[in-house]
Amino acid sequence: MIRQEQLAQVIDAQQDIFLNKSAQLIRDSLASIPIVESYATIISGIRRCGKSTLLLQLLKKKYKHALYFNFEDIRLAGFEVGDFSRLQQEIDKRQYRVLFFDEIQLTEKWEIFVHQLLREQYTVFITGSNASLLSRELGTHLTGRHLSMELFPFSFKEYISYKNLKADKESLHSYLEDGGLPEYVNYQEPLILQNLMEDILVRDISVRHGIRDIGSLKQLTVYLISNIGCPVSANKLNGMFGIKSSTTFLEYFNYLRDAYLVEFLPQFSYSLKAQARNPKKIYTIDNGFLSVASSFTENLGRKLENLIYQQLRRKYKEIYYFTDKGECDFLAFIKGKIHKAIQVCYQIDDLNFDREYNGLLEALRFFKLQEGLIITLDQKDVFEQDGFIIKMIPAYEYLAAGE
Repeated sequence: MIRQEQLAQVIDAQQDIFLNKSAQLIRDSLASIPIVESYATIISGIRRCGKSTLLLQLLKKKYKHALYFNFEDIRLAGFEVGDFSRLQQEIDKRQYRVLFFDEIQLTEKWEIFVHQLLREQYTVFITGSNASLLSRELGTHLTGRHLSMELFPFSFKEYISYKNLKADKESLHSYLEDGGLPEYVNYQEPLILQNLMEDILVRDISVRHGIRDIGSLKQLTVYLISNIGCPVSANKLNGMFGIKSSTTFLEYFNYLRDAYLVEFLPQFSYSLKAQARNPKKIYTIDNGFLSVASSFTENLGRKLENLIYQQLRRKYKEIYYFTDKGECDFLAFIKGKIHKAIQVCYQIDDLNFDREYNGLLEALRFFKLQEGLIITLDQKDVFEQDGFIIKMIPAYEYLAAGE
């Protein structure tokens, strides 16, 4: 239980810090935040990707008077369901009608409180770093009363804007190594990434899901991030890292995905059973994490592939890889209809051209898609065959265009 006076002090302290925080680079996502009267707006994304900064930018753009309240505050460690009524009193006393709640899913029955606020015509914005927890509670009490969006680390466009760079091979290489987590981009301190991964694995996964063997979870995470772009199967990993059950592996995969740390790309199939059964390729939401996995330091081709996945992930909800005789790295769909086929290769040469070209062409023929892309570091070309067009373009051009 939190005393009324203590709660008021926390609100005032948080509000002062929030309002005096630098708004920094205006995020591209600011223009696409969904806002509808009597609906809660949910913004989810990995820790430290800039969600609270986005709220500050929204406040300065659209609202003159709003409450920011972060539930992940050590002074709120004893917050209980009954304390929501005290929070409501503080909201009323300050006459706020626009409310920004950060990491509210850490408290029980939060969705009932939010639902009550919506009935009373408050404007509510919620941020959180766990996709599953947010969606599960929202589905039970806020069905039809919430709009969701995801926030990601800096895109390439945002990265070069923040660092005042040109879109070229050199800036792409920097982004390839740095990733887009704002604090790391700003300070270039590797401990920021290490501590962030530790926070995610311990606080968001181990503590929340009651995992005692944190060592095995860490080993699995480093292994996955060290093998981005490679297929993985829970059955084939069975027995590794001291984990003896494929069911446990699948649970860990889900926890890592929900925390936005590791993602799993399915192989395309018209059969949902085949999609679930086939190995999935591993990617991570930010290239900065690749530096934590030391064995990955020199594989620039995989790093570039991971960047292109991230860009597609920002734009598309349905992404697959394609395998038949050859392989195509990415297929992007919109409402079940093929929209893009993309191959990624750091450097095209005589040894790999046929493999990359024919794998993409095979996918174009399969889906009757007229045009495809091969994205490279800095090569450019156009090929035509049997009515199909394949464009080879530099990654910095593709990413700078925002796709």
